[in-house]
This record gives sequence, structure tokens and C-alpha cells, in this order.
Amino acid sequence: MPPEFSDSRSSSFAIGTALNFFRKNIFAIAGISALLVIPCFWRSRIQAGDLGSHVYNAWLAQLIEHHQISGLTIARQWSNILFDLLLQNVGNLLGFVAAEKIVVAFAVLVFFWGCFSFLARASGTPPWGLAPFLFVLSYGYAFHMGFMNYYLSTGFAFFALAAAWHGGAGNWLCAGVLAAVSLLAHPIGFVLFVAIACYVSLWRLLPRWTRFVLPAIVVVCVTAVKVYFAGHDTLAASWRSEGFFQLLGQDQLNLFGHRYVLLSWIALAWGNVCVLAAIYDWIFRAKKPSAGFRLAVELYLLAVIGTFCLPENFRVGLYAGWIGLLVSRLTLVTAAFGLLVLAALRLPRWSTHGNCLGALLFFLFLYQDTGKLDRMEASARTVVQSLPIGTRVVAVANPPDDWRIQFIYHSIERACLGRCFSFANYEPSSLQFRVRAGPGNYFVTTSVDQSDDMSSGDYIMRKDDLPLTSIYQCDDADFTQLCALPLREGQKTEDPESEPSPPAPDSDN
Repeated sequence: MPPEFSDSRSSSFAIGTALNFFRKNIFAIAGISALLVIPCFWRSRIQAGDLGSHVYNAWLAQLIEHHQISGLTIARQWSNILFDLLLQNVGNLLGFVAAEKIVVAFAVLVFFWGCFSFLARASGTPPWGLAPFLFVLSYGYAFHMGFMNYYLSTGFAFFALAAAWHGGAGNWLCAGVLAAVSLLAHPIGFVLFVAIACYVSLWRLLPRWTRFVLPAIVVVCVTAVKVYFAGHDTLAASWRSEGFFQLLGQDQLNLFGHRYVLLSWIALAWGNVCVLAAIYDWIFRAKKPSAGFRLAVELYLLAVIGTFCLPENFRVGLYAGWIGLLVSRLTLVTAAFGLLVLAALRLPRWSTHGNCLGALLFFLFLYQDTGKLDRMEASARTVVQSLPIGTRVVAVANPPDDWRIQFIYHSIERACLGRCFSFANYEPSSLQFRVRAGPGNYFVTTSVDQSDDMSSGDYIMRKDDLPLTSIYQCDDADFTQLCALPLREGQKTEDPESEPSPPAPDSDN
């Protein structure tokens, strides 16, 4: 076992350890990194749900800073901004097409190597054999939903945990800096670092026979959180309906249809086979796991229990934006802890072959399905070119029924760069991002609910909403084909070809 990843609680300086590891494995690191970012460049645009909205709003921020648009402002905030800042600044230099690929590739590298470093530090050995699983996790649900600030935050949080794992003042200082960067990206990554760092520190301080108290306290706390959310109707909390067994981490593979669901269950089953094989070797061949195995199992089980108790969606106020898909995001962390369990065991060599085969299937499926979304965005760009510059549009596009990845309409917003304005753009009205909408502005709604209804296609147009043009799916046989038509009063945003409904009678008469 390499000394830099030994299981002893040495407080050797983490940066020195990392540099030494990099120097010894530079070719492997370079090769893996080059392979890792290929999906960021294999299509004309990166198809990742909310990413299109990030790019569109970075363009709006550029217009605001150059005083080319009125009624919108850039808010000062300390979190949920790192990805957007990187995107806008690189976009100012190289344009948004190049900026998107560069910044997303950077985020993928941060997440992969952050998670790799955490697994290596916590298990005591570099998890080379688990790299295929880490490839898949890097392009899983959180990535393809476009939760880029959260994704980047989680990567930096794992780097921070790796730095702080064996203690030492210098390591804690490095971890604090990385945690601050994580907070700049998103609060969840920072909370993850604080929670795990505190848990591990207390776990090590307690005598071995009293350590069971810690997980018991955590279970009581998350149960109390569940009771609190369930008992306060004003929070409008809802929980995931897929069932407990979808909280084991494999759901991060479930993206574009039923074959991903099947692949996710196969991956989970394969992981269990590998665990059983490692336990067999432990019992009959004295191949003991690393000293951190028990802690790895605790972290994984607590992550599963925590996601079971936390709500999927809630809002802190009637007019506030939703805090949505929380548990679906957090299973990314659950999956990472599941990989930590595998990393702490001495897996048989043949396990790597199955890991590689699963990853190859996953990326084959991914290449095919992102191609469909790329065709839809190409159709959107063609449609947008036919509109007068400055047209206000509502983008309405729904994925196939068996797809878990939603928000595909954001790629239509990205097609608007330089030509049109997405009136249903949700970021300014949610008050959770840098770009904010002022009352009465021409370019975007200030209502969160109106934004949701317009994008879903259910909103019925009123006279004072006009003029608006709907960009919608106009071919029932091919969801990638889009058309554009001006909306009229009484029409739904998803159906501008229909006859308008008569206006509702005035309730005051």
C-alpha cells in the first residue's frame, strides 16, 4: 500500500501528499482526465437540462452589465454563484459556446477528482478499479439535470474532506479554503463538508464501544426533521414516491428511459456481488478491509436514512421559489459513500471488468440520447432565426414519458442567445440566482408560479401578457421538431395552433 494513502491517522500535509501522488501518476491522471471530458465535446452543445438556463442567464447578466437591457438587475449574493461567475467571465473572453464546454469540463474534473481523492484518503488506497463507476456518477442525474452549482459544490466538498481527513492545522486550513469555495458554489456542498467532518472527528474521539451513539443521534435528528416538515403545511413539503430502494444511490444512473432503470439495478446488483466476493475473501482468505470500513458503512447507511426522511420539494414562503428535487440531488452523495464502502474492501480483480462494461453501456446509451436533444436544440436555433430580434418567447418542450430528465426546454432558451428573450425564464423570479427581475420589466415574468405554468404549457394567455411567441413541439411523432407561432388571448402556451378559449366572465359583474 502506498505510504501516502496509509490508514494511519498521519497529519501529513495534504497538498504535499497530493503533489507527490500527482507526480507518480501523472500519465494515468492525464489519460483519465482526457477520457472523462469527452462527453463535454461529443455534441455541438452540452445537453444537461438546466445548463441551458445558466448559459442564457449569463448572457442576460452580460447585457445588464453593459446597460443594454433595463428592468433586470444583478444581485450580490454569497452562494449559488460560482458556476455562473465562471461561465460569464469565460464567456466574456471566448464566447458562450466555448465557455460552456470549458467550464462544464472543469466542473466534471473537479467532481471526479474530488470524489476520487476522498475515496483514496478515507479508504487508504487509490480506487483505480472504481474509476468506471466514478465516470458514470460524474455524468449521472445531478449532471444531466444541470444542477451545476450543486455539482461543483459537491466536488469541492469532497476535496475539502480529503484534505481534512487525517487532521493537522495545515490540512484544516486547506479544507477551510476548499469548503469556502464549495459554499460559493452552493450551500449543500458546504453543509456536507461540515456535517461529515464533525461526524468523523467525533467518531474518532469516542471510545470504540460508545461509537454507536453517534449514528443513533443522527437518526433521531433526521426523523425529527421529517416530522417537522410533515407538520407544517406552509412548507408544502412532498416526498419522493419511488420507494426506499430508489434511495440507495443507483438512481443517479436513471436518466433517459427504461433501459437506464434496468442498467441502474444491474449496477447495484453488481456492486453487491463485489461486496459479497470481498467478504468471502475476508473470511476465508484473510483479506481484511481497510480500517475505515466500519465508518464507510455507517456513512452510507446514514445517507440512505437521511434521504428517506428529507423532503423532495418544499418552499419557505408562499411567493418564494421552490427548493426542489433535494433528495434526487443528495443520492449523488449516497452513491459516493456506497463507492467508499467498495473502496474500503479488497475487491477481486475481476470486479474491474464488470465496472468497465457497465460504464461502456451507460455512455453508449448517453451518446444516443444526447444526440436527440442536440437535434431538438438545432431545430430551436432554426426556428429562432426566423423570428425578429428581441421577440419574447415561451419555450415549451416535454421529454418522452419514460424519461426522468426534465427541463429539456432550457436548451431552447440557450438557442435564444443574441436573438430573443425567454419570458418564462425561472431564475430571475425565483430570487435564488444572480439575475433578478424588477416589477413591470418587459423581458421576464416576476411570478414563480406563472413561470412554472408557462413552461409546463398549462398557462392560459391573458391580454396583458401579449405579445408572446410560443416555441413548441409541433410533430407528435418526433419530439425534437419545434415550431414557433404567436400566442393569442385564451390559448395555452403549449398549443398556439388551437382556437382561443373564450375569456372567463368577470366575477365582479
